[in-house]
Amino acid sequence: MRAVLIEAPGRIRLTTLSDPTPGPRDVVIGVAACGLCGTDLHILQGECGALLPIVPGHEFAGEIVATGTRVTGLAVGDRVAVDPSLYCQECRYCRLGRGNLCDRRGALGVTVPGGAAEYAVAPAANCARLPEHVDTRDAPLIEPLSCAVRGYDVLGSRLGAEVLIYGAGTMGLMMLELAKRTGAASVDIVEINPARLATAGSLGCTRAARSAEELDQPRGWDVVIDATGDAAAIQDGLRRIAKAGTFLQFGVSAATTTAVIEPHRVYSHEITITGSMAVLHSYERAAGLFAAGVLDPAVFITHRLPLEHYPEAIERFASGEGQKIVVVP
Repeated sequence: MRAVLIEAPGRIRLTTLSDPTPGPRDVVIGVAACGLCGTDLHILQGECGALLPIVPGHEFAGEIVATGTRVTGLAVGDRVAVDPSLYCQECRYCRLGRGNLCDRRGALGVTVPGGAAEYAVAPAANCARLPEHVDTRDAPLIEPLSCAVRGYDVLGSRLGAEVLIYGAGTMGLMMLELAKRTGAASVDIVEINPARLATAGSLGCTRAARSAEELDQPRGWDVVIDATGDAAAIQDGLRRIAKAGTFLQFGVSAATTTAVIEPHRVYSHEITITGSMAVLHSYERAAGLFAAGVLDPAVFITHRLPLEHYPEAIERFASGEGQKIVVVP
């Protein structure tokens, strides 16, 4: 089969690998589409726990072409989207139901081969069957949506909150769409990319601006979400939290990124600073939301490129072009 291989930090090539075979509880999926995201940029540099060389791709969907001997509930021909999460089920955090914090956490496309290939192996338990009306080529959006759902689980937002989101990439816009549906009184967006700022406006954010200063809200916001991972955005966002407000670190930063907090302000204003990491008990719910139309794939997926154009696709993504970019085997 044809597959993308990240050989070493910064080195990608298209190669040919043997067709995979399923383990007893696995399925083999003929990949219909595989999405790229910010985590892939970190994986390309050998970060985020990536085990190089690796076939990337943790956002993918397709049709089952083979099943393991102990698989029940799924069959050849079923169309599925895949939760890439792999947990040890033995460490303290797995036993506490916090698998996303697993001491030996892995993921398809990070520690084992992923979906940037013609075929991919996945645990049957990680597959969500797609209803007839959902296009398999759009279903890679379910994985990032499941991360956004997890973010809102962490926030536990109350009705009527005023929300500020930094970043109008795929994840920022998904947080916008969920904020609109979780009772926010207003949802403002800060984004420096003009095209993405325009998309945020078209999706119905309350206000969109290139900086929070332009929004003129001295009291701050009840909920501030960073969906950029950028140090300057994070630092600015920490200044914008209202009394009794919450700051959510949702964007993926480099491991060396730092920000400064004001402990007295955190204390005196009873501010909460928290984070949300990947998927946790949220994939099935995200699949349900996606099937119900919470996202418009035509807005979120702006580029569909052949698998062999993966290096070009990741360059386009890194430059901030469009929204979600998917590759198609």
